[in-house]
Amino acid sequence: MQIPDDLKFTENDEWIRVEGEIGTVGVTDYAQDQLSDVVYVEITVAVGDAISKGEMFGLIESVKAAADVYMPVAGELTEINESLVDTPELVNSDPYGAAWIVKFKISSPDELDGLYDPSAYEEYVKERSS
Repeated sequence: MQIPDDLKFTENDEWIRVEGEIGTVGVTDYAQDQLSDVVYVEITVAVGDAISKGEMFGLIESVKAAADVYMPVAGELTEINESLVDTPELVNSDPYGAAWIVKFKISSPDELDGLYDPSAYEEYVKERSS
């Protein structure tokens, strides 16, 4: 299982990469592994939408389950990864790269402090896997 050291993580298995005031969000390698073969990604927000921390912004369906995707911190959407609609399997093959879901301007940077760092997320995953 991959856990890149330049990301922060949520208890719902989303990741966020912060570059200046822009956040990029996707689901973790652990999440895609638990879901199995992803067959559908729905993004329920639009560019320009303001979204609160913890608000659902999408849905990922696999052959064995479905999972809602939530915002790790508040912000205004600047970009949506439309390629996931046609190639949802990217979530399985490249969860930390091509399978990013949304990009947004972070409106509450202090909310980042409440997220897991890589080592804490790894421990959290281990606790749930045992």
